[in-house]
Amino acid sequence: MLCITAVTPGSIAAELDLAAGDRLQAVNGTVVEDLVDYVRLTDDQVDLLLEVCKADGSLWELEIERDLDQALGLDFAALEPRRCRNNCPFCFVRQLPEAVRPSLRLRDDDYRFSYLYGAYISLTNLQPTDFERIAQQQLSPLYVSVHATDATVRARLLGWAVPPVLPQLQRLAAAGIQLHTQVVLCPGINDGAVLEQTLEDLVTLYPAVASLAVVPVGLTRYRDRLPPLAPVDAALASATLTQIERWQTHCLARWGTRFVFAADEFYLTADRPLPELACYEELAQIENGVGLLASFAAQIPAVLEEVDPAWCRDLCCTLVTGQSAAPLLRHFVQVFNARGAARLQLAVIDNHFWGEQVTVAGLLTGQDIAAQLSGRLLGDALLLPDVLLRENSDQLLDDWTLADLEQQLGLPVHVVAPTPWAVLDLVEELHSDKGNL
Repeated sequence: MLCITAVTPGSIAAELDLAAGDRLQAVNGTVVEDLVDYVRLTDDQVDLLLEVCKADGSLWELEIERDLDQALGLDFAALEPRRCRNNCPFCFVRQLPEAVRPSLRLRDDDYRFSYLYGAYISLTNLQPTDFERIAQQQLSPLYVSVHATDATVRARLLGWAVPPVLPQLQRLAAAGIQLHTQVVLCPGINDGAVLEQTLEDLVTLYPAVASLAVVPVGLTRYRDRLPPLAPVDAALASATLTQIERWQTHCLARWGTRFVFAADEFYLTADRPLPELACYEELAQIENGVGLLASFAAQIPAVLEEVDPAWCRDLCCTLVTGQSAAPLLRHFVQVFNARGAARLQLAVIDNHFWGEQVTVAGLLTGQDIAAQLSGRLLGDALLLPDVLLRENSDQLLDDWTLADLEQQLGLPVHVVAPTPWAVLDLVEELHSDKGNL
C-alpha cells in the first residue's frame, strides 16, 4: 500500500476528506504496491474505486467519477531509485567538482523512473522479475540508452562487461513495450561505422523501437580522473548529420518515419540550418534536445500576432538562456520588442560551473546566473526556462533555489516553459499584476 504524504487543497482527494497519513490500498480492485502501480491504475481512468485505510484504522471505499484532466490531488513519498552501476566516461554526474552537495551525486538507473518520468536507462541492472513486471503491467513507453549495439563498444562505453543490449531490446519488443532510444556520440568510439551498425540494428526493431536520438557527448572541465574524450567538432557534426539524413531518407521511404533524429547541438556545431519543425514528426525526443529550437522558432509568427503594445511597453523583463540558444532567442527578443514596443532583454550566461564547452540552457546553475547578473539592470522580473530546474522542484542543478536568486538579484524570478507562448503569457500576466498594484 502507499502512504499519502500530502493532499492538494481543493482537489478531489481533499473533498473526499483524505489526508496525509492515510494509506491507499487498492484502485479498482487491484492492490497498489508502489507509485508505478498508482500511475498505471489511475492513468486514463474516469471511474475509480479507491480502497483507503484511514490513519485511525477504518477502511473506506470511495467511488470517483472525474474528467481525465482532473488530478486526484494525492502526493506520495518519492521512490527510492535504483543506483546506476555503470562507469560511463561521459556520465555528467562523474564529471562533477569535488565541492558539491551529495544530492547531486546520485546516479539512478531505474526502469520505474523511465516509465514515470521518461528517464533514460541502460537495462544493465534489470532482473528477470523486472522484465516480467514490465511485460505483465505493460510499463510503456520506456527510454533506453543504447549508445552502441556492438557489444564490445557498449561495454567500453558503460565501463564493464554489460549484457548484450539487442536481446534485451528484442525481449521488450516481443512483450509489446514501446521503446525510445538514444546514442550519446563519443568521437572515435561509437561514431562512423559503429553508429552505422547501431542504426541498422535498431531500425529492424521498428515500430517497437519507435525513435532514436543521437546527441553529442557533453564534457565538463572536471575530468581529471576520467578517460580522455574529445568533444564533437564541426567536421564530425556535419558528417554525422549527413549520415543521419541518409538514414532518414531510407526510413521515411520504407516506414513513413524518419526514425532517427539529431540533437539541435549538431546543427549548431556544424553551422547548418535547423530542419523545419515537421521534420521532427511527433517530437518524441524533444526532452533530449531534439527539435526544441525548431519548435520554438515555429511558434514565433503566431505569438507576434497576439502581442499587444498596450501591455508590453511599460514592462522590462530579462530572459535567461545559454550560448546554444542565444542566436534564436536574440531574434525572438528583437522581433517581440519591435512588434510590441516592449523591453525584453536577453541575458546569455556562460557556464563557468561545468565549463565553457557546456552551452545548453538546461545545465546553467544558480551561482553562474547570480554572479553574471549581479549589478545589472534587469527590469521588473527575471525569466528562467523551466529546463533549469530539477523535476518537481524549485532548485537548480547546484541546489540554488529561486528564492536564493531573488534575494541575490533583488527582483522576482519567474519560471516559464521554453516557448514563445510561455513568454507572452507571462509578460501579459506581469502587466496585469502591475496594473492592479
